Amino acid sequence: MKHLPVMFAEALQQLAIKKDGIYLDCTFGRGGHSQGILDQLGPSGRLLAFDRDVDAVNSDYAQAMLKDKRFQLMHNCFSELENIVTSEGLMSHVDGILMDLGVSSPQLDNPERGFSFLRDGPLDMRMNGNAGVSAAQWLMTVDERDLVEVLFEYGEERFARRIARAVIERRAQSPITTTRQLASLIEEAVPIREKHKHPATRTFQAIRIEINRELEELKDVLQQSARVLKPGGRLVVISFHSLEDRIVKRFIRDESGAKYHPGKLPIKEVDIEKGFFKKASKALKAGKQEIAQNPRARSAIMRVAERL
Repeated sequence: MKHLPVMFAEALQQLAIKKDGIYLDCTFGRGGHSQGILDQLGPSGRLLAFDRDVDAVNSDYAQAMLKDKRFQLMHNCFSELENIVTSEGLMSHVDGILMDLGVSSPQLDNPERGFSFLRDGPLDMRMNGNAGVSAAQWLMTVDERDLVEVLFEYGEERFARRIARAVIERRAQSPITTTRQLASLIEEAVPIREKHKHPATRTFQAIRIEINRELEELKDVLQQSARVLKPGGRLVVISFHSLEDRIVKRFIRDESGAKYHPGKLPIKEVDIEKGFFKKASKALKAGKQEIAQNPRARSAIMRVAERL
């Protein structure tokens, strides 16, 4: 069965795809969005996709899609967007950028990747398994105060101090190397259970965001998008938790309309700095039918901006 990513139809609609356009899929994953874009492009259209997960780049479905001459797939973080687009000679020529943030289903489903506490496996969590430190390595060296801050800021975990103290005490006895070890430790440390939510959910999210620099990467690529897109080009971002969505929402708000310092009076037209974008749609969410078929879609929020 063909894989359809979250909010597939809405993403393609909001990109307003032109047959001869140039598009970027910053999060290739299982290729669902990329294939959908290619299906709407004509012979002269072009699609560049990125993914920092080598498993996605080397997958059978990726290799099959690469037979299409209109398509390129690169093993890169999307924060390298501007450099790649520049090297391709496409600066300010891109008609649309799509980002589907978060962890892909293959990453979650593979115990060896260490993203999920539902299956026991190595405590890794790296989106690029060939770069950076694993979650296990990070937990062995992180300062307790820094760990509390990460759990609180990135996981919005109200028991951050309890969990951090438990981690420090446990690692003094032996390394925490598996997802089950960490999940069990958190279950013991957290005194109250949230309905329909595993106690380890927020901590796993926070650690994953930290070791992959997810929020920093997102901020970087949003700034680059303004320089890459042509006037009228669309930016479409699908977020799955409030931290990501807040960054996207603020970026679009700050880059929409005129910007000036209230203290500078009188205001002259020449002194007003114009934003790069305008909001192209209200925030969109998945429909009831999609949520029933794919519960992960429940938390998805799509925001759309158009380059001025």
